[in-house]
This record gives sequence, C-alpha cells and structure tokens, in this order.
Amino acid sequence: MTQITYIVLVNWNGWKDTLECLESLFRLEGADHRVVVCDNGSEDGSLDRIRAWAAGRQEAPPAPAEMAGHSRPPCAKPVACQSLTREQAEQGREVAEAPLILIDCGANLGFAGGNNVGLRYALRQPDMAWAWLLNNDTVADRHALRALLDKARATPGAGIIGSTVVYYHRPQRVQAFGGARYFHCIGLSMHIGRLRNRLRPVHERRIESQMDYVLGASMFVSRAFVEAVGPMSEDYFLYYEELDWALRARGRFTLAYAQHSRVYHKAGATIGSSNRSSERSLLSDRHLMANRLRITRRFRPHCLPTVRGFLLVEWLIRRLRGRKAHAGMIWRLITEGPSAEQGRPRR
Repeated sequence: MTQITYIVLVNWNGWKDTLECLESLFRLEGADHRVVVCDNGSEDGSLDRIRAWAAGRQEAPPAPAEMAGHSRPPCAKPVACQSLTREQAEQGREVAEAPLILIDCGANLGFAGGNNVGLRYALRQPDMAWAWLLNNDTVADRHALRALLDKARATPGAGIIGSTVVYYHRPQRVQAFGGARYFHCIGLSMHIGRLRNRLRPVHERRIESQMDYVLGASMFVSRAFVEAVGPMSEDYFLYYEELDWALRARGRFTLAYAQHSRVYHKAGATIGSSNRSSERSLLSDRHLMANRLRITRRFRPHCLPTVRGFLLVEWLIRRLRGRKAHAGMIWRLITEGPSAEQGRPRR
C-alpha cells in the first residue's frame, strides 16, 4: 500500500490565505499526499470559496512578485474534492483518491481542536503514514514535503519534525529554524535563528539539541507518534499546544529539523498575533498570557511565582501604553488564574 502524507490546514475566515496555500501544496514534488482543510466555523463563505477554487471558478489572490512562483501559474483544475461534516470525518468515512478533503467543523474549535479533527480523519485512513500540520497562512516550497519525508526516514525516532520557517513578506529572514527554546521559569520562548538570513548554513543536529518544541506553523508528525502520544491538547485554544505536545512525548520521541523544508509564513494573519505587545489583539493576548500560566501549572508548577512576576511586567507595559482592556485581562489572570478568562468571547 502506498504511504500517504495527510496535510492538515485549519481555516477560520481566511479563505484568501488558504487558497494561496493550496496552490503551493498542489505543486509539491516527490511525495504522495492529500490535503485536509478543516474549517473552524468561518462566517466569510470560506468553504464555498474553496469549493469554487477546486472547481476552477475562483482564483487565488495575487501574490507579491517575490512569492508568485510558489502559487502561479494556477495548478490544474478541477481538483477533485469531497466535503464532510465533522461527524463524518471523525467516523472515518472513506474518500477514494480525492486529493482535497473539506471538513466543516461546525464551530471555532481553536488551533488544536481544528487540527485534531483532521488528524482523527487521517488516522482512520489505512494509507496514512504521516501528517503535516501546516498553518493556512503559509506557502510551501515545492520540495518542502520531500525534505520532511527524507528527514523522517533518516530519523525513525523523531515524533515531530520542523521546517525552516521564513517570513512571507521578508523571505530572506528566518522566523525559526524548526522550533524554539522554552524558558520555563519565565514562561517565554525564543525562536531558534529568528531574523537570521535563511541562506546562511546551519547544522541540523546543533539546532535539534536546542529545540524544546517545533513551531506550530509547520509540524510533521508520524502516525506512530500520534497513536502513542495522542492528539494535541484542546485545553489551550491558541498557543502552547505544540509545547504541550512535545513535553508529553519526552522520553518516547525526539524532535527533528529538516532544514531544506522551506515554508513561508505570514505570521498571525488570522488572529492578530504579533511579537509586539502593542500590536497584539485582545484575543491573541488573552490566550497567550493565560496559557503561560496553564502550561506552567501543568508541567512546572514550581515556576508559577516567577511566571506570575513576569506577567506583572506585561501588565505594567500595557498600562503604560494605555491598553486598559489588555491590562485588566492580565490582572485578572494574575489574581484569579486562567479560569478568570474562561467563557469570555473567543473571537
């Protein structure tokens, strides 16, 4: 039986980004794959737009000249696709030879929840050997999947493999070589190689020795890994799911880095995330801060006092910048814990 990689994208009101990503994925060379798009309750007609694209009635938006070669000219249409509900997908309905699967999740399940719907569908397919969880606001180099597969076969103990993730709008600059280091006592991470020139040579094993988790924008996982460790935790909704996954797998699987797998990332196009606190949306800020406490409590509870101390610094920064709603949210987290923000609007 042919071994297939199932590429899982989560879409939430982002059909334009998803179409550009799909154009790049249907140019991938040297590997058998199927694409599973999990729509998280979009309200912008995303599923209809994606179906129209597959039928050849909707074009992907134009890309900047420097990036156009990854998505232009358009791939051959029509692209055979099958639409499923979440229930049908998770029951493992067979879709013979369809290269594109569209799953209506019915609600916004968050990053982990949306990906898990796709993972559960893929695991029920007997030809699934690997899954590639890829952000929908990315564009893949045509050799990206082949490089991940080569790394996986050369490193059988690897559970999660990362790519060279570069900034879409600054394609010479690195967002991360594979993943990041995480500093438990302050609850912060640092992307490995951030802002370096992507053309500079790197040593894969040296990068891997520094990695605490693989960047969520591009995570290549084996079937054995998902079956042994389980899907991503849905307790986080946004952020820290990939760190939780890596921590749960410690001692059973390693992390790896495929430097020749290149992915271009628009970095937070959907939810307003940013490396700058002054530009981060309240949604993004809320989950980022709450989950720093949540993951610390779960894996390193002795670090809670110092993590809360650093949240105080975050609170002060937002107060000084006049971001009252953000500051109030952080203060509630410090004084009441992550449960203080449960039940608040997620969008």
